[in-house]
Amino acid sequence: MNARSLSWLTLPMLILLAACSNSGGGDAAFESPGATARVYVANGASDDVSGYSMNPTTGALTALTGSPFSGVTNPTAIAISPNSSLTYVANQGGSIAAFTINSASGVLTAAAGSPFAAGTNPRGVVVSPNGQFLYAANGGGNVSAFSVTPGTGVLTAVSGSPFGAGNSPAGVAVSPNGSFLYVVNENSNDISAYTINGTTGALTAVGGSPFAAGGSAPTGVDISPSGEFVFVPNGGSSTVSVFSVNSTTGALTPVAGSPFAAGTDLRGGPVVSQNGSFLYVANGSNNNVIGFTVNGLTGALTSIAGSPFAAGSIPIGVTIHSSGQFLYAANSGSGSVSAYTISTGTGVLIPLNGALGNPFSAGTGPAGITTPR
Repeated sequence: MNARSLSWLTLPMLILLAACSNSGGGDAAFESPGATARVYVANGASDDVSGYSMNPTTGALTALTGSPFSGVTNPTAIAISPNSSLTYVANQGGSIAAFTINSASGVLTAAAGSPFAAGTNPRGVVVSPNGQFLYAANGGGNVSAFSVTPGTGVLTAVSGSPFGAGNSPAGVAVSPNGSFLYVVNENSNDISAYTINGTTGALTAVGGSPFAAGGSAPTGVDISPSGEFVFVPNGGSSTVSVFSVNSTTGALTPVAGSPFAAGTDLRGGPVVSQNGSFLYVANGSNNNVIGFTVNGLTGALTSIAGSPFAAGSIPIGVTIHSSGQFLYAANSGSGSVSAYTISTGTGVLIPLNGALGNPFSAGTGPAGITTPR
């Protein structure tokens, strides 16, 4: 999250979620309970959240009753809990806004006590796969950790939080098994890696951390559904770095050929498809989305035929719905969401027909986008 955040979360019940993440076809039968077809966009300039229902057949979006929702201030990122009952928004001023999601209507209601204090300039947010913990990457140089109260979404700071990171953290992701957390540091060009205490949520630095990003100004991070690979777009060097993950320690090792050439204005976090076969990154001022196939054995990236795919003005984040059929890009310059069908087998993005309303109107300056993963 982007990540896909985004940032984006392996937002995607632990065993059930793992099944969803690792299913080869993104079969809707593996969606988490409550994974109703919805999309949410945090609008950085209009200080609100746009919510949509998604037509599961066409992918078209329809604004939810009451949308846009208030309760956020200059939001920078957004994430949904694994069971799709809660959503969290990082506010640039130093807090996390929490909302419950009405399972029938999708309407957002602020949690008691929201927003909750975080560090300076949180820029990424993610919920652990078991839904127990939330982590925010703070641009001020650390990571805030919270325990999540089931049902209400209320956040309580984990003992020892915030935990030190690098210079200007910009994105965060948790491994599908919930054991490791990774934070990309934009100004120190590296990746902070941590083990997660499964009982308390506390973070401990992985041996060898931080790891060199392999490029400059990394913007986000996502992890393959298998947990084998970590993907990091480097906005300053127009590349995407890929790392293999040591399943025991969480240590990162660059894969052969990394970093891989990409667009010239990479933004936000990348997003990996539910079957692990494709990776997509927003390409900002170039007004498009870049797509890659992922070698399941090596992690190497190959450009998808026809990539890059046209988007709106300055796309800043991408997300894929849990069905695996549709990708959405938040366009910060045009205040809209571009929607695509993902071609089975090839990963080619096919824009939804304009007659369906594509691109779909959002608020001013979208800064993050999420949907049940």
